[in-house]
Amino acid sequence: MLDIRRFDIYRKVPKDLTQPTTAGAIISILCVLFISFMIFNDVLAYIFIDLKSEFFIDDPGREGKIDVQVNVSFPFMECKNLGVDIQDENGRHEVGFVDHTNKVKIGENGCRFESKFEINKVPGNFHIATHSASEQPEKYDMRHIIHSIKFGDDVSHKNLRGSFDPLSGKDAMEDSGLKTHEYILKIVPSVHEDYYGNILNSYQYTFGYKSYLIYHHSGKIIPAVWFKYELQPITLKQTEQRQSFYIFLTSICAVVGGTFTVAGIIDSTFFTLSEILKKQQIGKLT
Repeated sequence: MLDIRRFDIYRKVPKDLTQPTTAGAIISILCVLFISFMIFNDVLAYIFIDLKSEFFIDDPGREGKIDVQVNVSFPFMECKNLGVDIQDENGRHEVGFVDHTNKVKIGENGCRFESKFEINKVPGNFHIATHSASEQPEKYDMRHIIHSIKFGDDVSHKNLRGSFDPLSGKDAMEDSGLKTHEYILKIVPSVHEDYYGNILNSYQYTFGYKSYLIYHHSGKIIPAVWFKYELQPITLKQTEQRQSFYIFLTSICAVVGGTFTVAGIIDSTFFTLSEILKKQQIGKLT
């Protein structure tokens, strides 16, 4: 009968023909520790999702529109006096936008102003002011605290690194209540594609800030809080990626095989040198 053992390429040496050494034991222990460490890192790389970033021209999001979320507190202005006005270079001029706007009274005369609206993808501005009020207040005080100014889809649950809401926590309470506050926003489209192919179109931005006194045509000082924005022509795309099982398996095999091979070479070298040294000590080295 055919003996299948003839095809064994991993033939075993009888244990009584092998010789353990101290150097070999140390190398073996270090080898196992190194393999364990490398396999642990490979497993982490396989389990956790990595982000690939790339830049390209234009914005692949919804054509022509950007969602905006505004959340600002005015401790010294009543809710009835506040409204949001929207303007842009396409000719839009909307005073006192009211859809999806929520005003919550805070303190005795304060207001927390929340609004959601859309802007066109052209330079423009939106500002919170008293322009749309049925009657102007006796006293103006536009000091404020910004809780959130966001553009596009909400990505807060993704814990992404970036400037998606850099104005959050901005405190403008130390200035004069009569001053107009102006924020200059440079907006960069940011697309996030998760591991399952779901896409979120959000926007990162940087801002500049200044405050000043401005007089209305009537001669009165009527302050406001302006957000002037301009979109950049570059889009940042972040794609979630996970290492394939094939690459993971190949890496494990490479680590184990390569480590044992190198360890075997080192062990053989140490053993050969030790044998030469022993022969030299007993005078048998020729």
